[in-house]
Amino acid sequence: MTDTGKTAADLRDRLWSAVLGGDAYTATDTLYQGLDIGLDTETLLLDVIGAVQEKVGTEWAADRITVAQEHAATAVNERVVTALVPSSPVPADTGWGPSRGRVTVACVEGEWHAFPARLVAEVLALRGWQVDYLGAQTPGPHLITHLRRTGADAVLLSSSLPTRLPTAHAMIAACQAAGVPVMVGGRAFGPDGRYARACGADRWAANAREAATALEGGLTAATPSPGSTTARQPVDDLPHLADQEYTMVVKSRTRLVEETLAGLREEVPALRLYTDVQHERTAEDHAHIVDFLAAALYVDDTALFTGFIGWTADVLEARSVSPRCLVPGLHLLARRLHDFPRATALLHAGAATVAARPGTGPGNTA
Repeated sequence: MTDTGKTAADLRDRLWSAVLGGDAYTATDTLYQGLDIGLDTETLLLDVIGAVQEKVGTEWAADRITVAQEHAATAVNERVVTALVPSSPVPADTGWGPSRGRVTVACVEGEWHAFPARLVAEVLALRGWQVDYLGAQTPGPHLITHLRRTGADAVLLSSSLPTRLPTAHAMIAACQAAGVPVMVGGRAFGPDGRYARACGADRWAANAREAATALEGGLTAATPSPGSTTARQPVDDLPHLADQEYTMVVKSRTRLVEETLAGLREEVPALRLYTDVQHERTAEDHAHIVDFLAAALYVDDTALFTGFIGWTADVLEARSVSPRCLVPGLHLLARRLHDFPRATALLHAGAATVAARPGTGPGNTA
């Protein structure tokens, strides 16, 4: 009997070496060997390829591989999936146009991390669904047109970044208004699916297996309000949006970033010695901070913002940059948004997250 866990772990190690070296041939051969020793395709897709792809992101965050290596590794994994799936027999009772039904799998508009959605699509196809995989960055209106044209039984939306939540919310509502139930997944929706529920999705799945099982159990769309012919509005699900804090932060994003950078140059003398590349990275960091602040305001969740600040601190620390460099910018943003109580509370919580890290005291902010 094959020890699936041990064998999958061995294959992961071998696949990792191959993708890190950009060797698509060895990577593909590694997965074929997995088939030869009796592992099923779903196990290879999720427990080997998916796990290795997860490691790619982790290693980049820890500064152990470059962005170029990350992209090259992802490209190899994409090729391996393409090579693996046609080698896998489809159950005899399915075939093309399977009896389970037809579903669409797509990434939220603006979301370019398509690999998780690709794995979900392949698993559903293996389980007998007819799958329309639309890939990354799917425009909302085009998605609705596709759903109506194909008569989809359900749509599965994927997003990795919480900054896409407002767009995801709009797409969820539009799909439901078209009568199509919506399942969502990906890190954007929180580790427990809390943001999926906040945005009114019909179902959240933590992974591809859970998504497939949920579909097999049946997925029913939320019933539109009587007489309603349009999608519900964000404030219908998220009444706190009535305070306009989210809207104002989004509208003033460019100005907020520019004013924060100008304030940093005045208050943190070391910034005047930065190279052009360092200035560019600092601007990117603060643009991301404003974007995640907006996302946290949208769903009214402090953990979304503090989690991002903690992750950013980890990334900086891995690159020998002190996380305390984040604090002055957070304080400057809080001063500029002093009329917005939810925003200032989030920014202060972010600064406290940095200060609470080992070796980062409250006085070390410059």
